[in-house]
Amino acid sequence: MVTIKDSWFTVHEIDDTTFAISEYGHWEKVHSYLLIGEEKAALIDTGLGIDNIKRITDQLTDLPIIVLTTHVHWDHIGSHGEYENLYVHTDEEDWLINGIQKLSIEQIRKDVSRDITIPTPATFNPETYKPFQGTPTGLLSDGGEINIGNRKLTIYHTPGHSPGHISILDNNNGYLFTGDLLYDETPIYAFFPTTNPIDLIESLEKISGIPHVAKVYGAHNTIGLHADILEEVKNAVRVLRENDLVRFGTGVHIFNGFSVQF
Repeated sequence: MVTIKDSWFTVHEIDDTTFAISEYGHWEKVHSYLLIGEEKAALIDTGLGIDNIKRITDQLTDLPIIVLTTHVHWDHIGSHGEYENLYVHTDEEDWLINGIQKLSIEQIRKDVSRDITIPTPATFNPETYKPFQGTPTGLLSDGGEINIGNRKLTIYHTPGHSPGHISILDNNNGYLFTGDLLYDETPIYAFFPTTNPIDLIESLEKISGIPHVAKVYGAHNTIGLHADILEEVKNAVRVLRENDLVRFGTGVHIFNGFSVQF
């Protein structure tokens, strides 16, 4: 059992080679995930950037780390600049390099600094906070596979929350990492100008059909949802389509275990 005490991050050991690195002091309750293989490790997202997540990953592994970006929103790329090998879906390469044109820095700074419940590090200044921008090492595509040494990861392109959003299946353990496509407690967002309700529903349908999923790990709120939630997702997709709700402005739709906001 790994025990790490830290002033900002909370580490949850899923198994002896899989860790959730959480930021509970912020309203987003963001989780990044470290998957350790025999040859290298994969870090799924790098958090808010309020503090440096590399301090944690350095304690968990000595292996080289590749960063797999579920999507290029500020709360998932905060510590990207600390790592050399960054991967993103091809549809968000431009966002990683140039930023999201429709999202103002003023709004980002407002969101990163609000509703913080624990002390932040002295290095964090919301007035100068700026999301990472840089050129990725490589691009990801639907169906791509990454082997980190006796551990195979499959990439699923799951747009809707953002155009290049991906989900990642750890084939060895049946862990499905869903980023901002599926989580509980707070609504899944598909109402921003850069979102697409139709794509989101198609992506939810897509992941509901992935075989041999044991647990679902979203990027916010509860760590580890039972795979039965994917049956609820199938039902939600059907209900939303039948009632002509898959479009902007129809509001929040609540299902068993999760909700969606258009």
